[in-house]
Amino acid sequence: MANYRDRRVAQEILREVNDILQKKVRDPRVENVTITEVRVTGDLQQATIYYSSLGDKASEKEKVQQGLEKASGLIRRELGHRLQIYKTPELLFELDSSVAYGNHIDDLIRGLNKNDY
Repeated sequence: MANYRDRRVAQEILREVNDILQKKVRDPRVENVTITEVRVTGDLQQATIYYSSLGDKASEKEKVQQGLEKASGLIRRELGHRLQIYKTPELLFELDSSVAYGNHIDDLIRGLNKNDY
């Protein structure tokens, strides 16, 4: 029988981290951050949190990454209070490149349509 606990915990972490970022974290570097996906290991010891940011510049992305890493202790502590699991997973933040890739594909398609007319 399949065990879906890691996916349920990942969904719960996604919801709670979005809420924590909006209400608890006061760092201006992480104001426009959206959590897009969370992947949890099978033993629930590690959670990789994928995020997207409105800033396009590399320096802004680096600042957002630094802000999230600095706030990871606060986020993990809040998750520990909110979730009903034995051990709160270690949090790793990674930039979600799928949004930028989707925008790039959209631009390519728009360029093809422009050339047809």
